[in-house]
Amino acid sequence: MGPPAECARLRAHTPVAPVRLGSDGVAWYLTRYEDVRAALADPRLIRPDITAWPPGAPPGDAPRLVTMMELDGPGHRALRRAVAEPFGLKAVEALAPRLRALADRLLDDLAAGSDSGDLVTGFAEPFPLLVMCELVGIPYAERDLFLGPADAALGALLTLEAGRSVTGFLRSYALDLAERKRREPGRDVLTDLVRRWDAGDLAEEDVLAFTLSMLVAGYRTTTMFLADALLVLLTHPARLADLRRHPEIMPTAVEELLRHLPVMNANVVLLAEEQVEIADRVVRAGEAVVPSIASANRDERVFAEPDRLDLRRAPNPHLAFGRGVHNCFGAHLARAELAVGLAAVLDRFPHLQLTADPRSLPWEDDSPAKSPLRLPVTWRNPAGEPCPAGDGVL
Repeated sequence: MGPPAECARLRAHTPVAPVRLGSDGVAWYLTRYEDVRAALADPRLIRPDITAWPPGAPPGDAPRLVTMMELDGPGHRALRRAVAEPFGLKAVEALAPRLRALADRLLDDLAAGSDSGDLVTGFAEPFPLLVMCELVGIPYAERDLFLGPADAALGALLTLEAGRSVTGFLRSYALDLAERKRREPGRDVLTDLVRRWDAGDLAEEDVLAFTLSMLVAGYRTTTMFLADALLVLLTHPARLADLRRHPEIMPTAVEELLRHLPVMNANVVLLAEEQVEIADRVVRAGEAVVPSIASANRDERVFAEPDRLDLRRAPNPHLAFGRGVHNCFGAHLARAELAVGLAAVLDRFPHLQLTADPRSLPWEDDSPAKSPLRLPVTWRNPAGEPCPAGDGVL
């Protein structure tokens, strides 16, 4: 599990390499840590609107799929300020007991009446979604309505037509949510943003960009990461045993998994607004740049034995959450979900084992990020003792 093997050769010999983006032309593929890190924070390289791709194409009549990644200027800065507190470290630390209660409830449901189950459908999928819905104010009960279009939009990061087909629905759903918050305000982030919109501090597109960000990527990448992390730990029993014996290393373990697993390190497409020089290569205005975060996080110039999973690695300056003005504003929450989710699973199931050959597992192939669609496991205790239960509190 990791970036393509070809990335090591590219880092050594062709760190800025021409690649083809589907049928949309050539882009420059960056593989070295220093180049990727610089590109992610370079204001001359912007995230293009995928519904207006390729560069220079007429926008057409399709509604625009603009998330916070594509939002720029004063609106973006105002929105980042508005969400800084609820997604900040202090607020997330205060949320930790609630996260654990949600995780324990799901694991209790998964374990009820059986000694085996699927960790993806039973835990890795619903846990981040529950957290996101509760914090943001999106009704969890409506998940069947928005999950399909949201997943299609996530795939649209690389597929134009998929993005256009679902953008209209998602924008309408987001606007409907905002209107409902006006009528029935709650104690959630979206209610606060709608109040700021009505007060003139935010624009409609700012609130839409936030809601679309949450619907498209506010939970799915964490779902994929949890599935990948659990699979890696279950197939590396010595590391899993070390983490069980020393739960105090969970923070460094999470950082290492973030570095090691490519699901949090998908490629980003950027567009040069003006001429940029990268590693002695001139990138002209209008050309695309693809910084490979997965490759950067395995750069041997920065990380000793980069292909080895070291749950105690420190320091660990990975780029999983990006860098610059568009770095992931939900990084603190994502880290907390990962740490709490993994700890809850390991505490609840001390005898957890896969019940299928890892090579036979079905994988998500329709998204830029990859993760197993199922993780069949057993938590049967060889000694015949019951597994410890969570507190079951919601």
